[in-house]
Amino acid sequence: MKRTFTTIFGLAVACATSLIQAQEIKGDAKAGEGKVAMCIGCHGIIGYQATFPEVYKVPMISGQNAKYITAALTEYKKGERKHPTMRGIADTLSEQDMADVAAFYSTHTKDLQPAPEQAREPNAQVAQLLQKGACVSCHGANFSKTIDPSYPKLAGQHKDYLFAALRAYKDDKNHRLGRSNAIMAGMAKQFTNAELKELAGYISSLPTELQTLPESRFR
Repeated sequence: MKRTFTTIFGLAVACATSLIQAQEIKGDAKAGEGKVAMCIGCHGIIGYQATFPEVYKVPMISGQNAKYITAALTEYKKGERKHPTMRGIADTLSEQDMADVAAFYSTHTKDLQPAPEQAREPNAQVAQLLQKGACVSCHGANFSKTIDPSYPKLAGQHKDYLFAALRAYKDDKNHRLGRSNAIMAGMAKQFTNAELKELAGYISSLPTELQTLPESRFR
C-alpha cells in the first residue's frame, strides 16, 4: 500500500510539474516578429474591415495583454471561438508560436500614453448597463487595467468590433460567429442588441492603450 501511494504521489507530482511547465511557456517578442505574416494583412492596416463572416473593423491588438492574446488564439484553435479565418490561422500555431506572437503584439507600440487611472463617467443609462453586467469586476474601472492579464483591455477598441464580440457570446451556438465562454455568455445574454451597442459605444470612446501600427510594407 505504501509503495502504491508513493507511486500515485509521484505521478501526481509529475503531472503537476508538467502542467506548471506548460503554463510557463515564455513568449519571445523577437521570435514573434517573424511569425506574424498571417496577422499583418488585417491587424496591420489602420481601419481595415473584415468582410467575412460579417463586416466590422478588426480589433487593435498592439498593446494588448499578451496572456489574453494567447488565450484568444487557444480558444480559436479549440473551436471555442468560431470565426473561420481566425480558427484557420490558430490551427497552424503551436503553443510557443502563440506565446511569441502575443509577446510581440503586447510590446508592439509607439508613443504610447498610458490610460488614465479612472475612466470618464458614463451617462446614467450606460452606467446602469455597466452595473448590471458587472463589467468592471474583470476589465477594471477604466477598462484598460484588467484584474487579470488573461482578460482583454477594452478601452478605445473599435465600437463595431466590441458589439460583434459581445453578440458572439450571446449567440454562442452560431458556427461562424459564436464564442463559447460561460461567464461572457451569461453577461451578454442579459442585454438586448441595442443595449450591447450602447455598452460598446461607451467603452470605445475611452482613452486607449491599444493601437494599430502599420507594417512598413503597407505604409
